Amino acid sequence: MKPAAVLIPAETLAPEFTARQAKALLVHARLCAEYDAPFPFFSTKDPLSELISALLSHRTKNADSHRAYQELRATFPTWDAVRDAPTEAVQHALRACTWPEQKAPRIQAVLREITQRCGTDAPCALDFLAGMPVAEARAWLESISGVGPKTSAATLLFSSLRIPAMPVDSHHHRVAQRLDLIGPKVTENAAHRLLAAFLPADWDAQQVYDHHEAFMYHGQKCCYFHSPACARCVVLDQCPFGQARVGGGRTEPATSAT
Repeated sequence: MKPAAVLIPAETLAPEFTARQAKALLVHARLCAEYDAPFPFFSTKDPLSELISALLSHRTKNADSHRAYQELRATFPTWDAVRDAPTEAVQHALRACTWPEQKAPRIQAVLREITQRCGTDAPCALDFLAGMPVAEARAWLESISGVGPKTSAATLLFSSLRIPAMPVDSHHHRVAQRLDLIGPKVTENAAHRLLAAFLPADWDAQQVYDHHEAFMYHGQKCCYFHSPACARCVVLDQCPFGQARVGGGRTEPATSAT
């Protein structure tokens, strides 16, 4: 018989949460100063276009997914044209990114589902998501097959909607784990809810974007997957992983190589 789940009272967890939240905000301030926030938004795409772009970026270098997106837009004039094209033609347009044979039919399926929900001949632009609470808008997107937390957050935050939903990429995830903001077995998908809970409820899209970008830059420029530069890390005093490494202690390997 499976043992009954043990329910931990919320008040028991409160001190640990408060401490981690304080650390997250302290790290945010230092990293934003280190990498010269506020950061300009890199995209001005409408939300439907940002959704497709985010789907293309899965396990793909930014330069490659950008090339694939640009080729897709140059080949097909509208998103309904992408939806209705032969899958082989869409796959050919996406050849610059990884797994175009998987992403082409997935993107077409997403466009068909959005069209069906809109009840129109073409996929709707998704601008209506701006009128929803953040959690509701994310749930709407994540109810589409193939759309997970990272994609939903990227669609809302990076697009012209500028809705404060925080995506967690592999760099952000790695830095958060090494700082012990989340546990070593927490996946990227699960990390979205846990890390977003640390952010003040009144933060706007720019502040949420700065938080994500600062953690991402730190992963790219200092907290590398291999041989992180712990000795020059501006948050070393907050990082158990780095302190153990600099002090010669044994550390656990990171969970993601990308």
